[in-house]
Amino acid sequence: MKFSVWPDPSRPPQEVLDLAKMADDDGWFGLWYADHYMPNTGDESFTAGDTHECWAVLPAIVAVTSRIRVGPLVAPTSVHHPALLANRAASIDRLTNGRFVLGMGAGWQINEHTAYGIELEEPGPRVSRFEESIQIVRSLLDTDRTTFAGQFYEFTDAPCDPKPIQDRLPILVGTKSPRMLRITATHAQEWNTWGAPDLAGDVREKFLTACESVGTDPASMHTSAQALVMMTDDQEKIDAAYAGPMGDRLIAGSDDKIVAEMGRYVDQGFDEFIVYDATLGASPEQRLDGYRRFMSDIAPHV
Repeated sequence: MKFSVWPDPSRPPQEVLDLAKMADDDGWFGLWYADHYMPNTGDESFTAGDTHECWAVLPAIVAVTSRIRVGPLVAPTSVHHPALLANRAASIDRLTNGRFVLGMGAGWQINEHTAYGIELEEPGPRVSRFEESIQIVRSLLDTDRTTFAGQFYEFTDAPCDPKPIQDRLPILVGTKSPRMLRITATHAQEWNTWGAPDLAGDVREKFLTACESVGTDPASMHTSAQALVMMTDDQEKIDAAYAGPMGDRLIAGSDDKIVAEMGRYVDQGFDEFIVYDATLGASPEQRLDGYRRFMSDIAPHV
C-alpha cells in the first residue's frame, strides 16, 4: 500500500509547500490538490473561506519536490476545456520530469457553478461531456494531432506540444456512478473513490463490474481511496465523529484500529490511500505532526 497526502485548499501556501517538502523527504507516494474555487456548501449558498486555485499551486509544489507524484483531485470537465487540461498536464509533467497525474471528473459542486455562471448540466449530458473530454485529452497527450467531432467539442488537427515526459501520462478519474465507472475502465489508467473501507469496498465492487463489462483487467489500473483519519483513543471524540455527516468517510480510533482498517483497503485491492488533512489538527504544526505520526506509527504496519 502506498500513502499520499492531501492538504485542504484553504491552507496557506507556505503550509502546503512545507507539507510537500516533508512528503518528498519522508517517503510519501504523492500529493493531491483539490480543484475548486470556493468552500462547498452542498447547495447554491455561499460561505466565506479561502480556496487557493489548484493550477496555480501545483507548479509551486512541483518546484519544491523531486520524487513524489503530483496531481489534481480532480479537475472538473464542466469547468475546464479539454485543450487546457491536456496542455497544462503536458507542461507540468515536464516541470516534474515525469511525476504528474491528471485527475479528472465530471464536476459536481453546485455553488461554484452557480456563482461563476458555469452551467452544471444534468447528470446525463454532464457525463457525456466528460466522456468526450477524456477521449480528447488522451489523444492530445498521445498523438501528434487530434481531430474529434462530438456533441460538445470539435477539434481539427489540434496539437499538444511538447508532449509529456511520460510515455503515457496517467489519467485518474474520481467517480462512483456506474456509467462513469465504465468510462473510467475504458479510457483511464487510474480510479479513485471516497470512503472508509465499507463504503469504498462497495464502490470497488461496482468498479470491478464496470471493468468486466468493457473487457478491462482491473489489475491493470492503479486504484486509490481517501478518508478522514482521526488518530485518538478518546472514545467520546470517536463516537461523535462517527455520528457526524462524514461517518462513512472516516477512520477513527487507536493506532491498531487504523492499521486494521488500512489492511482492509489492501485486502480489497486498493493500491494507494490518500490522507486528507481535515482531522489531523487545528494548526499547520499539528497537521504536519499528524502526517509524520501517520507515516511513523501507521504506515510501517500496513
